[in-house]
Amino acid sequence: MLGPPPASSIMIMRHALSLLLVALVLHAVNGCPVLCVCQERSVDCSNQRLFSVPPDLLLDTRNLSLAHNRIANIPHGYLSCHVELQVLDLRNNSLSELPEGLFVNARRLAHLDLSHNNLSHLPAGIFQMAYSLVRVNLSHNPGLRLVHPLAFRGLSQLRHLDLSFGSLSFLGLEALEDLSGLVILQLGGNPWVCGCTMEPLLKWLRANIQRCVADAQHAECQGPPEVEGILLFSLTEESFKACHLTLTLDDYLFIAFVGFVVSIASVATNFLLGITANCCHRWSKANEDDEI
Repeated sequence: MLGPPPASSIMIMRHALSLLLVALVLHAVNGCPVLCVCQERSVDCSNQRLFSVPPDLLLDTRNLSLAHNRIANIPHGYLSCHVELQVLDLRNNSLSELPEGLFVNARRLAHLDLSHNNLSHLPAGIFQMAYSLVRVNLSHNPGLRLVHPLAFRGLSQLRHLDLSFGSLSFLGLEALEDLSGLVILQLGGNPWVCGCTMEPLLKWLRANIQRCVADAQHAECQGPPEVEGILLFSLTEESFKACHLTLTLDDYLFIAFVGFVVSIASVATNFLLGITANCCHRWSKANEDDEI
């Protein structure tokens, strides 16, 4: 049988346990979540295979990184008490949507990274009250198909917006009208359909191309067929000429004349067909009577 462990081993185990308890107490006192590294006002929880956001963040957290995890959703009100937050990194997770009012108290948030997620749409007012946003990265959300016209409402300080490599085929001009401070706009890698409904946006892009650096080499039209493969920013007013075809008085008179002629021809044709059918019927009946 094995005897009891030596006293020295017991002392070492007790010492290690004491250190562990002290570390846990300090961790709790400092408010740093488990598996995260906290330094000053920065909390780094990246690359920890987290399935949910860490609770009990320090209230004065300014920089929060949750990148490269497996987070699928964020609870309602998660950031409601973190009014000092300035940087939020949520890239490379499994987010399919953002809870309503997530940023309602994030009035100092300047940098937001939501790239490489599974977002499918951006609803109206999703960034409401986050008026200090300077950079928003929404790239590489392959299912992103819809951006509500009011999604970016009020973000007048936004300078860099990345919407590249999603599934956007259309973007309403209203979505960009409030972004008076925009300097960089990335739209490449989306299946843009450059039809008549896209003309207002493309006019705005051409008017602001000098002020707004855009990824012109990656943004291409995938439809309609006549503009497939053409760069988004190379389209001109001539490209939308068919969207503005108007009829003159002569055109209307010609259409009316053609309609009248077609109507007369139709009536005459029906009349002749009726006479022909009647004659055929009489001739057939006369032949039957002769045979009798």
